[in-house]
Amino acid sequence: MDTTVKTHDMTNSGTGAGPSAEGLQPFLHDACVTLYAPSFAISQADGQIDGAVADGRTGGFADGFYHGDSRALARLTVAADGIAIAPVRGTLEGADRAAFRGVLRGLGEETPDPAVTLHRRRRITPGRLDETLEVTNAGRRHVRFRLIVTAGTDLAPIERVKSGHTQSPVAATATGDGLDWSRDTFAVRLTSTPGPTALDPAAGRLEYDIELAPGSSWTVALHCDATHEGGDQFPAPVADSLPWRTPALRSADRRFDHWLSQSAADLDRLRLTDPEQPADQFLAAGAPWFLTLFGRDSLWAARMLLPLGTELAAGTLRTLARRQGAKTDRETEEQPGKILHEVRRATQNFNESFALPPSYYGTVDATPLWITLLHDSWRWGLAPEQVEALLPHAESALAWMRDHGDAGGDGFLKYIDHTGRGLANQGWKDSGDSIRYRDGRLAAAPIALCEVQAYAYEAARGGADLLRAFGRPGADRWEEWAERLRDRFRKHFWVEDEHGPYPAVALDREKRPVDSVTSGFGHLLGTGLLDHEESALLAARLSAPDLDSGHGLRTLSSDSVAYNPYGYHIGSIWPHDTAIAVHGLVRAGFPEAAASLSEGLLTASAAFDARLPELFAGHGAATDVRPSPYPASCRPQAWAAASSVMVLQSVLGLSADVPGGTLTVAPGFADAYRPLTVEGLEVAGERLEISVAADGTAHIEAPKGLAVKRQHTKLR
Repeated sequence: MDTTVKTHDMTNSGTGAGPSAEGLQPFLHDACVTLYAPSFAISQADGQIDGAVADGRTGGFADGFYHGDSRALARLTVAADGIAIAPVRGTLEGADRAAFRGVLRGLGEETPDPAVTLHRRRRITPGRLDETLEVTNAGRRHVRFRLIVTAGTDLAPIERVKSGHTQSPVAATATGDGLDWSRDTFAVRLTSTPGPTALDPAAGRLEYDIELAPGSSWTVALHCDATHEGGDQFPAPVADSLPWRTPALRSADRRFDHWLSQSAADLDRLRLTDPEQPADQFLAAGAPWFLTLFGRDSLWAARMLLPLGTELAAGTLRTLARRQGAKTDRETEEQPGKILHEVRRATQNFNESFALPPSYYGTVDATPLWITLLHDSWRWGLAPEQVEALLPHAESALAWMRDHGDAGGDGFLKYIDHTGRGLANQGWKDSGDSIRYRDGRLAAAPIALCEVQAYAYEAARGGADLLRAFGRPGADRWEEWAERLRDRFRKHFWVEDEHGPYPAVALDREKRPVDSVTSGFGHLLGTGLLDHEESALLAARLSAPDLDSGHGLRTLSSDSVAYNPYGYHIGSIWPHDTAIAVHGLVRAGFPEAAASLSEGLLTASAAFDARLPELFAGHGAATDVRPSPYPASCRPQAWAAASSVMVLQSVLGLSADVPGGTLTVAPGFADAYRPLTVEGLEVAGERLEISVAADGTAHIEAPKGLAVKRQHTKLR
């Protein structure tokens, strides 16, 4: 996906990370994450929140309740004095709720059957964690015991947690029946209803004396509120303002239905708004590490969701346009016309050699992606007046590609970290070891990535279409620029191995091809940069077992020297990366190759209970029935969740040209999923429904005024 501590050594600690894990990025693969941006909670599978702080305890290092990039609670544990609570089951309910059940072993028991049980229910809302603890006595005896809730925090900034650095606990103060913590401009308060029997602020303990008759229950509600002085940097939207239609899929493959449903729930809770214009919404990149505005991630996620409506895309475009670069600043990497990488409340200090300013522009691809999202939104029916209002920003973005992106004057977009403390790699594969030669050597910057040239080509062509359609000058010039880029790419990027020709992943500082075989091929397809013969070569490459793992697309060929199935960008599998390849293959006319990758993602989605993570390990189906997690991965992640919609769009072969008055439906590889019915799609601001029967017959309900082009199936 995206960014921040990806330049450091990715060796990691386990979830049970004690003091020995200091300095290692915490694992998350068996954590329960509930969220409602800009807040979320991370707990262990049994519901216990027991994050590591510098007090000698062990627990889930990243556990906690977080709000606005700060940890409000590092600990919220429940215990029964002298009685073991045995966990039985934990269940995620949607995106913002979870429930956990446990048994108070031995209490009130006369047979092997459990008698006294604990039901712990969690709910997240913006700035608030609510937990309800219900103890039920199903036995025949009266029982009496003391329930102990222990809370604590370090109020740590998110980057300190991510980089595995513990901080000293902050002392609590008692206010009435609750506990308070504060530092600088961040304040946290924990209360309960009813109040505790005893309150010990030094130990962070709320104690409750409980007596239960047979068949009776006792309940306490815990409430934790967290606030930043001055409010949230990017507030949550109002609850009923969803900027897309909610999709509903009924298909022959229930894995697909479940994946889409869970993804929709997660995407709903990843929404944030621009405080400068609260009506404009965008998707935060992911929890826990990236719950804020990211240029690349927010743009890709909005683009993937265009079949559900254009409102999210419009909000994302405007939010980023308000922060578009206006000057040259080497410390932030800002340049005129450039679209930013990420925004935080404060500078992120990861270590002595890696720090990012609050507004950081270290990305080479967000700017062309912004242009393409504007073009595609126009094609899906974004109102002309909204498109036209953004054209000055598109012209500035186009100028950035020419004047700053191509700083070396060789006609390719490239990057280099000017700060010495920023991201060494500034494409989507932004870990420090991601761009390598086939023999494992690292490439030196400035680096021109293959997929970024495809983005630039597509942006120049799309930008030209927009300029021409709205009567603005420059369309011919940008089409010519795109064709020159296409010719240069063909001349300088293509290399050959024993399997034939392919594009190098990048050109290095000396303009030499970096010859590794990567998933970047998928980002080139369907952009127009390649001709049909070149696309066919890449379709074959993407279908080969060194890249197609059976669970999705490996970021780096398993034949490469540097291949590591747990490597962040050198062998792992990213759902969004695979979905982009699926879509590109369909656009380029290779649905059979797309079908295999799509099936791999569905297999993976089932293994992750339909909540696909940011990435997972690339071992593949040949050795592993279920994919292994990448232990530090975000989950949920915006573009991983949005990938479900892009795969659905690809299955249907769906594309729109509202200005041209057409909608294309070409379900080239829907066989495995039919009969299927899709509701909740949108084009030109109106409802779109599509069903494909078991025999391939399709029925389409599209807005009046759009001519439906039907291809590759028996349609009526």
